[in-house]
Amino acid sequence: MISPVCRTATPAEVALMLDWAAAEGWNPGLEDAAAFCAADPGGFFVAEVDDAPAAAISVVNHSPEMAFLGLYICKPPYRGQGIGMALWHHALAHAGTRTVGLDGVAAQQVNYARSGFVRAGASVRYGGALPALNDVAVRPATADDSTALARLDLAANGYARPAFLAAWTAPAETRQTLVLQDGDSATGFASVRRCREGVKIGPVVAPGTEDAMRLIGAAVAALPASAAIIDVPSDNQPLIAALAAAGCIETFATARMYRGPAPVAGPGLQAIGTMELG
Repeated sequence: MISPVCRTATPAEVALMLDWAAAEGWNPGLEDAAAFCAADPGGFFVAEVDDAPAAAISVVNHSPEMAFLGLYICKPPYRGQGIGMALWHHALAHAGTRTVGLDGVAAQQVNYARSGFVRAGASVRYGGALPALNDVAVRPATADDSTALARLDLAANGYARPAFLAAWTAPAETRQTLVLQDGDSATGFASVRRCREGVKIGPVVAPGTEDAMRLIGAAVAALPASAAIIDVPSDNQPLIAALAAAGCIETFATARMYRGPAPVAGPGLQAIGTMELG
């Protein structure tokens, strides 16, 4: 049994974690590292063996009540030696008494359950060539939208995540956030980011399926790509049906699990932001 050195990751190592994620086929966004670090700079961890990272994980504290676990990767030569588990326990301590959520592959559900995680649903990935839509009611987000976006995100997810949301919705070369406007009010929003392959759209927050598809179409217009990827809660059957009708297919699914009281998502949650940070 190897005893690794578990410590907080540097920003450069967070970028390395995303390279590892890409090698696993997770297709991260091109500028995810900076946005992830902004959410909780102390929430990323590595296990060192012989002075080199051998495993990685994130436990990002979004609020005093809620954290989210992701990017749990052990390099193949170090698997089965207790390194990942040592890092798992080290990182979970960062959450304190917070509820911790995760999107985990089905094969690991039993292992997560041993640490107190309980399945509360699933996140299903859909992808395909979606049509672009120019909608006069959808516009780029501005700094003046921050209060409205925070309100919509809190109502949709059931918990606040101010640092993550501010970084995620800020315009970048490879990321844009779009707002659905109804009169003087913002009623929904969606973020789209360019990834190693195609684009991912999420979160999508909207009053209903029709408005969600309007935002999705506008996101494709904002960052054109041959394929768009959207991670949808499995109980959102209306949006799943709409995406399937538009030609998308299911490519991947995870179990949404929580250790501690699960947040209550609102009806506006159409698609999640990211399987790594919720």
